[in-house]
Amino acid sequence: MSEGMLCSKSHEYILEQNGEHIIGLTDYAVEQLGDIVFVELPEVGATFKKGETFATVESVKAASEIYMPISGTIKEINEDIISSPELLNEDPLGKAWLVKVDTDADEAEYKDLMEYDDYKEEVE
Repeated sequence: MSEGMLCSKSHEYILEQNGEHIIGLTDYAVEQLGDIVFVELPEVGATFKKGETFATVESVKAASEIYMPISGTIKEINEDIISSPELLNEDPLGKAWLVKVDTDADEAEYKDLMEYDDYKEEVE
């Protein structure tokens, strides 16, 4: 699933698939957090600028703010991970996406995002 995935330095990913922009947490971030026990997601229709906090994830270790990798409006949230936050530990790059957004972000917003393979090299 990492094909075409772009990652931020703060460990969020964005994947464009079938015209949808899917945002989630990288496998590395989930691994660092440990067992995830709670996920708070924004409301559909909320708008965020790149770098703004849009979600919170709590694990047995700590609570972490999740930042928007690009500006956009929340189009859909993943209800499954609200009721089953442990899905994030099981499949962070697949079923456990966080939100889908509508975006008209320009190229400048993508400049600091890395291809997944480059991101993995940087964090290991």
